[in-house]
Amino acid sequence: MTDDRLVQLLFLLGALMLALKALSSQRITIRGLLRTVVLWGIVGVTMLIVMNHRQELGGLLAKASEKLGYEQQTVQGETVRIKMSPDGHFWARVKINGVERRMLVDSGATVTAISAETAEAVGVKPSLAPPVMIETANGTVQAMPARAEDVSIGPLSTQDLPLVVGDSFGDLDVLGMNFLSRLKSWRVESRTLILEPAKRRDERVLLPRSDDRS
Repeated sequence: MTDDRLVQLLFLLGALMLALKALSSQRITIRGLLRTVVLWGIVGVTMLIVMNHRQELGGLLAKASEKLGYEQQTVQGETVRIKMSPDGHFWARVKINGVERRMLVDSGATVTAISAETAEAVGVKPSLAPPVMIETANGTVQAMPARAEDVSIGPLSTQDLPLVVGDSFGDLDVLGMNFLSRLKSWRVESRTLILEPAKRRDERVLLPRSDDRS
């Protein structure tokens, strides 16, 4: 059983216990019983929807906060700083082959993953290699391997980055460890993700770009 399924089960058990406690503290009627069941059903379904789509909802929260003037991503010299979104995640403005997308930075993801819609928008075509199986929060899904010619965050840029493309990702794009590992360092300080460029002259590591400072 995954951690998400365990949390869902514990929530449902907790909701059931609270409902039974509420029923036992008052005189039980058919109308009251039905009202309680419907109420807890609505609460349960709402929580399940939020838990199963929390990353997509997080993206919407991040977009809304930015429109309200909450600047999440800034550049200081050659260092990129990304503030934690209200949903507790880090969302980066990433350019894939020159096309900007909003991506969830996930150190728990081994490889960068993009949706089929994003792949089409940025001109990334899946390779002819066999599909791979990817573990996600919603279970195991099938994805196609691919490569991006250029991926950048502000002044940081790397080339020939392996990634996977999947229809099951919805509109969620994830920046994984294969991107972060090309940095000199990355860390979280005071709810801010700090990305520092590598200095080694290697086209596969993230180097500062002179033509992009935002």
